[in-house]
Amino acid sequence: MPQTKSVSICVFVSVGSRFEANSQAGISHFVEHMLFRGTERRPTSRDISEAVERVGGILNGGTDRETTVYWCKVACSHLALAMDVLSDMLLNSNLNIDDVEKERQVIIEEINMNYDDPSSKVGILIEKLLWPGDPLGRDIAGTKKTVGAISRDNLAGYIHRQYIPSAAVISIAGGVEHAEVVKAVKRCFGGWKTMEGNQAHKPFVERSAKRVKIEMRDIEQTHMCLAIPGLSLFDPQRFTFDMLNVVLGSGMSSRLFSEVRDKLGLAYSVQSYVDHMQDTGSLVVYAGVDSAKAGQALEAIIRELLRFRDETISSGELTKAKEMSKGQLVLRLEDSRHMAGWLGGQEVRAGRILTIDEVSAMVDAVTPFDIQQVANRLIKLSSMRLAVVGPHRKSSVLHKLVAG
Repeated sequence: MPQTKSVSICVFVSVGSRFEANSQAGISHFVEHMLFRGTERRPTSRDISEAVERVGGILNGGTDRETTVYWCKVACSHLALAMDVLSDMLLNSNLNIDDVEKERQVIIEEINMNYDDPSSKVGILIEKLLWPGDPLGRDIAGTKKTVGAISRDNLAGYIHRQYIPSAAVISIAGGVEHAEVVKAVKRCFGGWKTMEGNQAHKPFVERSAKRVKIEMRDIEQTHMCLAIPGLSLFDPQRFTFDMLNVVLGSGMSSRLFSEVRDKLGLAYSVQSYVDHMQDTGSLVVYAGVDSAKAGQALEAIIRELLRFRDETISSGELTKAKEMSKGQLVLRLEDSRHMAGWLGGQEVRAGRILTIDEVSAMVDAVTPFDIQQVANRLIKLSSMRLAVVGPHRKSSVLHKLVAG
């Protein structure tokens, strides 16, 4: 990216919450936290963060269901420093026992924060309904009980099994030359020991379970998520489903925003998003609404979903969604951090990198008939899941709208 003066490094590891045993739920996230705690050369978390921040850089990480990522963004002149810090974290973590206990409490407070926040809690509940009895349905952070039971030896063993070169992708983007990057990677990561393949996750298996969960809370607003099972990362209709989602709930000109907020005035926040895993996926609509009108809002959301089956989308509305999707992709990828994440994320999860032109061609190929076809395949009242946090009883009208 010769036009930018920054460089971003993303180190992806093919491990996440769906790889974990139930008794160690949250260990992937725990490991991510611990790798920021200290190494022999940089004994404290401050030493690690200060090394990057003193040159104006940014250092962070994140744990998902199928991947964990560590990333650093700096001015191009500090590429060597950023690479050194990231490799030091990943390969030389101290896992100091005192730090383990401190970070355990930090994570428990993170769990408490998410459970106290109704908009976060409703997201945790909908995942349990989408993937019942599966690691995918667990909170990525685990529970206070499981996090409380994870030992230093558990963390060290997990790193030994899962953090191996064959499970990792290092993605770099910015105003740097390829040869310079290869040299830096060899210098910093060349000593990463090659071991046997990391432990794989079990494939998702559909199970019949309840489809509605209502958590009673005496709060001003009702937070709800309405979801349907979606498509995997490799499904040929994936981009069609993505376009349906853009029309449904992406942006202030989407159907949900126009109907639920602008026309009916029922919500401040309403949106939809899709998630694609290697063997499953989802579409989720989130809304924060007036509790007295929650039933009316839910009816409107269901109505907008069913419209995709009952009516053929106009070519104009679909064209707008395509241009919005392609335009947002281009804007994101002007940033070196997003470019490195986009390329590395594809490589680690799919083993194939689609170019911007290839993605644009797939988006442009979607037709109104394709949208209706995928809607008929996936959008069914019997498949809908509903999670609610707010002042509602289990037998409320919200339950009946979805479960009958």
